Amino acid sequence: MKTLDEIERAHGELTAIRRDIHAHPELAFEETRTASLVAEKLRSWGIEVHTGFGKTGVVGVLRAGTGGKTIGLRADMDALPMPEHNRFAHKSTIAGRMHGCGHDGHTTMLLGAAQYLAKHRNFNGTVVFIFQPAEENGNAGARAMMQDGLFEKFPCDAVFGIHNMPGMPTNQFGIRPGPTMASSNRFTITIKGVGGHAAQPHKTVDTIVIASEMVGVLQTVVSRTKNPLDTAVLSITQIHAGDAYNVIPSEAVLRGTVRTYTTETLDTIEDAIRRVATTLPQVYGGTGELDFVRAYPPLVNWEKETAFAAQVAEATFGKENVDRDIPPFMGAEDFSFFLEKVPGCYVFLGNGEGDHRLESYHGMGPCTLHNPNYDFNDALLPVGATYWVKMVETFLA
Repeated sequence: MKTLDEIERAHGELTAIRRDIHAHPELAFEETRTASLVAEKLRSWGIEVHTGFGKTGVVGVLRAGTGGKTIGLRADMDALPMPEHNRFAHKSTIAGRMHGCGHDGHTTMLLGAAQYLAKHRNFNGTVVFIFQPAEENGNAGARAMMQDGLFEKFPCDAVFGIHNMPGMPTNQFGIRPGPTMASSNRFTITIKGVGGHAAQPHKTVDTIVIASEMVGVLQTVVSRTKNPLDTAVLSITQIHAGDAYNVIPSEAVLRGTVRTYTTETLDTIEDAIRRVATTLPQVYGGTGELDFVRAYPPLVNWEKETAFAAQVAEATFGKENVDRDIPPFMGAEDFSFFLEKVPGCYVFLGNGEGDHRLESYHGMGPCTLHNPNYDFNDALLPVGATYWVKMVETFLA
């Protein structure tokens, strides 16, 4: 594996930036400190800066030569509303907030590439550095940036993103064409009946009984409604009803999530859930209502751009460090909105098993995404930055 010497020499500087961002996590659409840091760095390197896209998003534009092609590179900036259990020096300084997904590292890798590209400008065309807010928790910062005219003001011929992946060997690249991450969707079913005394259930329409049966029936939606060859997940994650031992409640609420790799499968599942939600309560004399929210569409990598991303990784780091056929992942990513409009590819970069945290006490638990013991592996910083540079220099040769 070969990183650029100049970027390797900046490893300490990049690590300091990453750990500073980690220590000051900001939630969706609140990334003002992080956005200011990013904008300040970009300006100091002579990069044209635009702020306020998607409220707190930052866009940097760098041109060289006379080429007409443009490549977009995206990093996410937001943290998660969760506690951090790590005890190292750069742990979160804000209770209940944590960079538990590595966006601090993604931002820093792109900054490292921007610094190098601004200095050398060994390309012919335009680079658009997209520092995106609000990727987490269905906030759809990517869509917000697009609604503010991201690709109208900065048209891109292709757009690329990177996400670290714990469990993959450190510095290994994972890529696949086609459906790569699932759609993310959430639903709420509200069941209404007739409340009453628990000792007189015959005078009620028991919403808890209806809800209990509905949980079981909804499990058949995936197994008996969709094509068995299509992958999907339907999970009930919340049931809320009642607040007394001797009262049958008049209302019960079920909430959950649906994940699919295609919109067609999602259409089928939503229709089936609506049918169950509205008709099953009627059997018992109650009513049901469904609120279904489609948060993120499936992330589908484009064939040509995926092959290009893999070729650059192989040319830079060796074929042995690139897996072109990783399994699809049922997590969701709002980079999918970008890929619905612009050709591109989303790449995974191995974060290792967590051994990088052994240099200081990090608490118990695995170093997995959205875990309070997670930390981005700083060894990836020069790797990701080098990859971005080589992608730009190849795409805009």
